[in-house]
Amino acid sequence: MNHKQEPSIVAPVMRFVSVTNLDRSLHFYRDVLGFQERQCNDEYGVGAAAELELGDARLQLCPRERPDNSVFFFETDHVAFLRDAIQARGGSPSQLARVNWIKMEVFEIRDPDGHAIWFGKSFNQPDVKRPEPMLEQALPHLPVDDVRAAITYYRDVLGFSINYAQDDLGVMYRDNVTFLLIERTEAHTGIGSFTAYIKNADSLYDEFVSKSASIEAPPVSRPWGLRDFTVIDPCRNRVTFAQPFE
Repeated sequence: MNHKQEPSIVAPVMRFVSVTNLDRSLHFYRDVLGFQERQCNDEYGVGAAAELELGDARLQLCPRERPDNSVFFFETDHVAFLRDAIQARGGSPSQLARVNWIKMEVFEIRDPDGHAIWFGKSFNQPDVKRPEPMLEQALPHLPVDDVRAAITYYRDVLGFSINYAQDDLGVMYRDNVTFLLIERTEAHTGIGSFTAYIKNADSLYDEFVSKSASIEAPPVSRPWGLRDFTVIDPCRNRVTFAQPFE
């Protein structure tokens, strides 16, 4: 890569940004982050007053009385160079950090309304030839005190269906997710947990709230690209439902 060129956003993304001062936000996204202003088209009916783009990323600035404290993540082709460019233009980005479990080098900066903006680049080796995948699907096990009661909970509250059931075992599924409810014994103690990737965290959260599920907290947007929330079942098992941003 020629580092004399401005770094760009390489993963397609569309974001609506609530702003309390349009001119101030335009200055930040355009003159500090390096986005380019383009003709605004309020095609989504969100009250967009300005539109900007950088590479494959597109933003619409939407005036609001109060910001919604969102988190935005953008993948760039050169994270260190982008950080230096933003700092040279008067921004205050955080130090670069390697997040090993997502294999990305990232930094954060806050916009004038307090939105957290993360830029990152993979430090994995995508061009290295890898063997054909062997693992296809996981089947989590959740230990419960009463298998029949747990089957009823996951069916009636969380919307799972029963694939198979007996006194000490329940096979539950919903769409493409399957897991086992197993009797809590000396061989299977403690709690279980797993994460299910989903399409719409807020919609599923509302569904579970309407069924009085025990939910740790409302959905939260994470800087690593997931919006998630966690359900705690009557036997203290934890199931996290996570929606990828893209």
